[in-house]
Amino acid sequence: MGPLSLSMNWQQLYSTRRTGKENKSATYTDALRTSFLRDYDRIIFSSAFRRLQNKTQVFPLPGAVFVHNRLTHSLEVASVGRSLGKAVGDAIAAKYPDATEDFREFYKYELPSVIAAGCLAHDIGNPPFGHSGEDAIRTFFRELKGEAKDRFESELTLNQQRDFLYFEGNANAFRTLTHSFGEDSTGGFRLTYATLASIIKYPSDSLSGFNKQQLVTKKSGYFDSEVDTYRRIAEELGIPQLEPGKHIYARHPFVYLVEAADDICYRVIDFEDAHRLSIISIDMIKNLFLAFFDEEKGYDTRDRIEATFNKINDDNQKVQFLRAKLINHLINRVSSVFMEKEDDLLNGRVGKSLIDYLPERELKLVKEIDDFSVAHIYNHRSVVEIEIAGYNVIGDLLREFFNAVITPKSAKSFKLLQLISKQFKVSGQPGNLYQDTQSVVDFIAGMTDLYAVDMFRKVTGISFPQIR
Repeated sequence: MGPLSLSMNWQQLYSTRRTGKENKSATYTDALRTSFLRDYDRIIFSSAFRRLQNKTQVFPLPGAVFVHNRLTHSLEVASVGRSLGKAVGDAIAAKYPDATEDFREFYKYELPSVIAAGCLAHDIGNPPFGHSGEDAIRTFFRELKGEAKDRFESELTLNQQRDFLYFEGNANAFRTLTHSFGEDSTGGFRLTYATLASIIKYPSDSLSGFNKQQLVTKKSGYFDSEVDTYRRIAEELGIPQLEPGKHIYARHPFVYLVEAADDICYRVIDFEDAHRLSIISIDMIKNLFLAFFDEEKGYDTRDRIEATFNKINDDNQKVQFLRAKLINHLINRVSSVFMEKEDDLLNGRVGKSLIDYLPERELKLVKEIDDFSVAHIYNHRSVVEIEIAGYNVIGDLLREFFNAVITPKSAKSFKLLQLISKQFKVSGQPGNLYQDTQSVVDFIAGMTDLYAVDMFRKVTGISFPQIR
């Protein structure tokens, strides 16, 4: 990729233009809330965000011991993201003292809100039951047979098919935030282009995505139905298209900060949850976390941190103390990496996440955390059990509702389609199979874990509505 042809610039990479309001003035003046604070508020007050409180993060919900769900995880990622945005925004504003007042105002004061809003929204498209929910949707469509398979393959383009065969929570987040879902108004949440661009980790459609040779096509960032929406955002913000004729773009630099906040949080917080569930000992956490400070000087030397750690009586408080120290340490590290990589970021040449550019010694420690997590946390019996349950629940719900879409005139299908919320329109008309299938997936992916289980029991006859 040539650096001159791909170069983005900090001045163009932010915009207050909103989806659904492309033809209206992008300027919004309010003494209390800027355009980007409004993004944050719109997300946090939305029902889609609120439903994350009953969606699995890693460990099953609910339980006697409180562990993180998608909502608490997203709030913590937003907190870390705000700090990253502040550190980087201050650095950019200081580096370009002769820039316009608007430029300096945005990077010094507004970037933290953009990154925090992006972090809040990064998981908003994830289906119930964690990542197994995504796998369950993919598996269902890959195992279609008979008439359902024939119609799926004949009536959908290859890109549309891959939206389901490779269903991706990241792309579904973009759809959740920008699609109108049956309302007359357009633009979904009507967020600013800057906030929306910050969550597109893989700026590629499904047809070009899932090619791990480069970071931008590792997965997909938007479905066929949202290709034009992202194209407008990319054109407004000066995000270059990487290959002519293909819906593949460079990553927006802000994406790296949202991704880093998530990378930091899930690595550290999953350990805290595992400790609360007695899966991991406090000594293991102490050894893994304190090792990051072996070569630190000044206030955060290992000796000083360990001395404070030893004075704390409660083990949960000890873990919280180490968690806070390590998160702060990693925030400082990755924000420095961001500025070191400034030219490469603007030229679309950063092919790894920021955390992967840590010094070799710390990168090795991160890998130890990852290896331990895979061996002892992500494959823990309770996690595997909820993943299997997710496969069964989501798979059976899709089977019932997709079959109803395929055969809408049968008596059972008529009843089933009445259960789908009105915002998810199913027309049953010829030529509308892609949109109707999306409506079914929208309906199921938006469910909480408990609602999905309840619906599964009712439509499969395992439980019956109360007869009065």
